[in-house]
Formats: sequence, C-alpha cells, structure tokens
Amino acid sequence: MGILLAILALIVFILADFIIRRIIKTTAEKKQRKEREEALAENLKLDFSHESKTLKRVEVKNPKAKILTVDDEEIILSSFRKILVIAGYSVDTVETGQEALGLVQKHNYDFVFTDLKMPAMSGVDVCKSVKHLRPDIDVIIITGYASVDTAVETMKFGAMDYVEKPFTEDELIAMVNKFLIKRQDRIKKQLKAKVHITNMESIGVQDSIDFSIPGGVFISQGHCWAAINDDGMVAVGIDDFANKIIGKISSIEMPDLGVGVKQGQALFTIKQNDTSIPFNAPISGRVHQINKQLADNLQELERTPYENNWVCQIDASALDEELSALKIGQSAVNLFNDDINRLSAYIKKSVSSTTDENRIPADGHVYLGELEVLKKNDINTIVNDFFKR
Repeated sequence: MGILLAILALIVFILADFIIRRIIKTTAEKKQRKEREEALAENLKLDFSHESKTLKRVEVKNPKAKILTVDDEEIILSSFRKILVIAGYSVDTVETGQEALGLVQKHNYDFVFTDLKMPAMSGVDVCKSVKHLRPDIDVIIITGYASVDTAVETMKFGAMDYVEKPFTEDELIAMVNKFLIKRQDRIKKQLKAKVHITNMESIGVQDSIDFSIPGGVFISQGHCWAAINDDGMVAVGIDDFANKIIGKISSIEMPDLGVGVKQGQALFTIKQNDTSIPFNAPISGRVHQINKQLADNLQELERTPYENNWVCQIDASALDEELSALKIGQSAVNLFNDDINRLSAYIKKSVSSTTDENRIPADGHVYLGELEVLKKNDINTIVNDFFKR
C-alpha cells in the first residue's frame, strides 16, 4: 500500500510539474506576443523619413533576425511587418531598391527580401548590389508564379532562395524560419581566425571550429604536425589547419614501411574523391610504423587530427638540425594566422563560384571543409600554396 501511494504521489508531482511548466510557458508566450503587437502598433507611428522616405521600422526585443523588405506594393510590406514581427523578427520595409541599398550601408541586416519586378530598380539589380555592398547579407527574392524561373536565375547572382506570392501567414513564417536555419548553419561552418594552444589530452569534439595546436607539438610549413615520443620516434600527421580546410577525407595513401625520407620530400597523400593532396615529411628519417587503425577509421579525424591519429612514425636521423625549421608555440600560432588570412584573401579575390550555393566566395570567409566545394583550379592553387611546402 505504501509503495502504491508513493507511485501515485510521484505521478501527481510529475503531472503538477508539467501543468505548471505549461502554464508558465503559455503565459510567457502571451506576454511576448502582446509586447510584439504593441511594438508593431507604436513603431509604425514613428517617423524615419530622415533615413528613407518610405521606411517603416518595427523592432522587437532579442529578434531572431533583422530583415529589410523592399516591394513597391504596400500590401506586401504590411504583410511582412504584421506576420514576421509577431513571429519574433525585426522588420524594416521600403518601397524602392535605391532606399534599400542606402539602408544596407548604414545598418546590419541578416536578410533582404526584395520583390523581383519593381518599376525603378528590379529585384535582380537589388540582389546584385546588396551582394556587392554586403556579401554577408542573405537575399531572398519575392516573386509571383509567372516569374519563378527568373527568381531561380537570380541565385547565380547570390540570392539564397525565393518566396512565391501569394503566401499564407503560416507559409511565410515556415519559409523564413527555414532560411534562418540555413543561414545559421552556414555561419556555424565559417572558420574563425582564432588559434589556440591546448593540452594534447584536452582536444576532443569541439563546440567551436577554431583552430587548435597542442602544446609541445611541432608544425611544418606544409601543415604536418610532429611530436617526439618517449621512445624517440616522431609521430607525424596533418595539423588542424589542413584537417579543417580539407574536410571529409576519402582515404590516406600511407608511406611504405622502412622507406627513407628527407625533410620536405613527399611522405603521404590525402585523398578527397578525385583530389590528391600530398604532404611533405617534416623531418628526415625512416618510416618505422604506419597507423592502419586511422586508415580504417578516418572519421576519427573529425574528433581531432592529433593524439593517436598520426599517419606514421619516423625514426628520425637529423632531428637536432631539422627542428629549427619547424614551428612550435606562438610561432606555430603565427603560421596558422598568416595562412588563414592568406586563404581568406585568396577566396575573396579569386574564387568566383563554388559547388555549394550556401558558400559565398565574396564574403572572404573560410569554411569548414573548404576544399570540398571549390572548383578544380582553385583546389590546385590552394594545395600548391599551403600544403606542398
């Protein structure tokens, strides 16, 4: 009987807790909706004509994203404001492309939604101009059914996607939420120019995609790492710069056991589909051991390229003389930072397109798995400049 009462008491507690949490959540949602409705009513009374003749602005607390919408039909702009503000977005609206371009130079927006057909400036021209001025802003085309093909065509100018008129409230919210997730995923994959020296043991699955270099590990100009073991052998693998830039690896061509290598000569090759990326030996010596376990479990490199994920071990023959050519500590960090900046500059200047529409070459960002989506000539240039050294 006592056990039954205890079970019943537990069930009552769980139900009460669930109901209380539900009430709190519902109350919070109602309060938030009321605040957004008040913002919608109040902000539309404000005069922003000093910034733009037709500008109407509604800002909410902690917006999911900041959106600028341009359309020559006020009914469309009104729909965007009413629907997206209640959904948690801050929204600016204007009636001409020229006004939109002025605003993107003064304010930080996540998205620009532009009508495709407008009398003074077309949506295609708005898209081209926004991506030129602010390549970090995602452009969405607003179009009617008859112009869907043209809207799709604008993606070659950098548009992320399109919204087809007419749309319901639920449809618009669902589409914008989808675009936001797509944007956040892309930003998450951008490699930040932050390099950390860490303990070898502390490098595991990382919350960020910054670059790591374990303390005490040597780094070569061609982005191999080398660590001296207790038995005097030198473990060699690809460093975090190479690992993150290359992305998913298809296979590793291991060196032959017992083969002699000189510092700067080809040691092993990373394969990514039909692309071969050679890595040169950071030190001279004879290959003492190869890591068959890594070759069979390449997904381990997604956790870390260091620790036990070396490619081979070398019985070094001229370690004392050759270590001075390698980087360690702050000099290794400087090498990473210099190469991140050089790669960003190359992408911004020379890469005109990728095989992934979410990668924006003009923004100059380096992305996780950059080589996976580049064209062959760009891959060859990067391989020659960064890994064949």
